Amino acid sequence: MRTVLTIGRNLAVLGYVLFALFPLYWLLKIAVTPDRLIYTEGTALWPTTFTFDNFRTVIFYSDFMVFFSNSVIVSLCSAALATLIAAAAGYSFSRFRFRGKSIIVVLMLVTQMFPLLMIITPIYKIVATLGLLNTLTSLIVVYTAFNIPFATFLMQSFFDGIPKDLDEAAMMDGCTRLQALRKVILPLTLPGLAATLGFVFTAAWSELLFALMLINSNDSMTFPVGLLTFVSKFSVDWGQMMAAGVLALLPSCLFFVFIQRYLVQGLTAGAVKG
Repeated sequence: MRTVLTIGRNLAVLGYVLFALFPLYWLLKIAVTPDRLIYTEGTALWPTTFTFDNFRTVIFYSDFMVFFSNSVIVSLCSAALATLIAAAAGYSFSRFRFRGKSIIVVLMLVTQMFPLLMIITPIYKIVATLGLLNTLTSLIVVYTAFNIPFATFLMQSFFDGIPKDLDEAAMMDGCTRLQALRKVILPLTLPGLAATLGFVFTAAWSELLFALMLINSNDSMTFPVGLLTFVSKFSVDWGQMMAAGVLALLPSCLFFVFIQRYLVQGLTAGAVKG
């Protein structure tokens, strides 16, 4: 009976993995299919002929690499700024009691309740007044601001899991508060920093609404908006669009491979005591 349950559980996990990976497989399948076969072999599980012309066109004969580099700059800057600010705010919420703390927490929660469509107009007017339209700076500022509340609560939960005795012990040994944070506390929260960094990076990398509203020039477009350039009035370049989608997956995959060790530490933190 136990063997049957084990086999059933493994088959269920395998089915879920295949279901989750199938869209990625289909993305790659269309990307390597010649344009002349996309409609005639659209339902085939694998094309009879392979080609990398779509990737070659996207990389060398389109503006996608400009969009790609813009997304990398915006996502990395937003992730770094939001994580830095969230780490400082999360440490403050975890370690200090100060007047108005509960009000600040409530206000940060309230900011997460409004749909983006309600605030896109005032955000656009503010950005236009500051003269930041069609600049990567506008996206970095907006993405950082909108991700700080959740990132702060995420970092606070990691700081709450570290005993305050460690801060006090470090300060008794001659460290200042900042030195204790830098030398003792932050190394213990590397999994939390990695998780926060990954969350903000992913959110900024795939965001479309603000990028569509605040950016109009090709020189400053990010890749979610740039994908729309493969859609013309009367046709869609499916092969090139899918190839661009495959290329757009690479930075996220590489980024999470780089921080995987810290993410695993974060997921298993607290599993063993002693």
